[in-house]
Amino acid sequence: MKIAFVGKGGSGKTTLSSLFIRYLAARRVSVTAVDADINQHLGAALGMDEAQAASLPPLGGKLPLIKDYLRGDNPRIGSAETMIKTTPPGAGSRLLRLDGANPVFDACARTVALGEGASARLLVTGPFTADDLGVACYHSKTGAVELFLNHLVDGRDEYVVVDMTAGSDSFASGMFTRFDMTFVVAEPTRKGVSVYRQYREYARDYGVALRVIGNKVQGPDDIAFLRAQVGDDLLVTLGHSDWVRALERGERRPFTGLEEGNQEALGALYRAADAAYERRDWERYTQQMVHFHLKNAASWGNERTGVDLASQVDPGFVLREVPSTSSSPSPQPA
Repeated sequence: MKIAFVGKGGSGKTTLSSLFIRYLAARRVSVTAVDADINQHLGAALGMDEAQAASLPPLGGKLPLIKDYLRGDNPRIGSAETMIKTTPPGAGSRLLRLDGANPVFDACARTVALGEGASARLLVTGPFTADDLGVACYHSKTGAVELFLNHLVDGRDEYVVVDMTAGSDSFASGMFTRFDMTFVVAEPTRKGVSVYRQYREYARDYGVALRVIGNKVQGPDDIAFLRAQVGDDLLVTLGHSDWVRALERGERRPFTGLEEGNQEALGALYRAADAAYERRDWERYTQQMVHFHLKNAASWGNERTGVDLASQVDPGFVLREVPSTSSSPSPQPA
């Protein structure tokens, strides 16, 4: 299951995604965390110290390796250099599975111990560096995450939780359609619900499952405001947490010490995410992947690579838990 956490800067998006990761890990659910936010705070929210977080190998820095591995011997992709962030898999592509080893995870993933025997695998996009200034945008970093998601074959009890860039930046490509569930973290203010309004408007025509988490809620008036603004999309609300405040001070406390109401809210997120499995539509998922690839190819990709990137689309290929294609050779799961 692929889960996104989005929200405006300062909404508590990273904190809530880290709590959900801890909730899953505490229940021994397989979870891979991805920090795709330009500020790169997820590692620290999961309890890593600054040195550990800074030493994580960035996906953005391993893009040539990622492209070369994922293209496999797909005859439609002549070289890794002609792959862009939206390039879809086809016959001959290597697909990523969360329960197996592969060079991408070997190079970029690290295990984070969360206490009491729980752990999560962590991948980071990488920060915006001085070398990027004036010559790149952060979308070049998140392109590695999009390729990862486009080639990922995940099952019901395998979770990928992505802490997304703040605001609505993911609409610069088709990455917003890559998730089974998107949780929008919103404070009970007009600015707080602005990102939700953007997501609802953009995602309306793409079947994106969207639920709102009300954060920093202090009382009934805040809940009433959120309900009036987002209606039935409001799933849960969370207020102040002494446990989270202690964590942010660097204290390590057992996850079982998180307040009961907040534990119940995380349980509601889990049930909503799990229920989304029944609505999975791999054919639509693949069609949307192709749709956004063709848009990106026409707008900038063809000119940048010097190749007609529409030729990378394998019309007989559908990404699914048991991959199938009318073409040959057959896909190669990692």
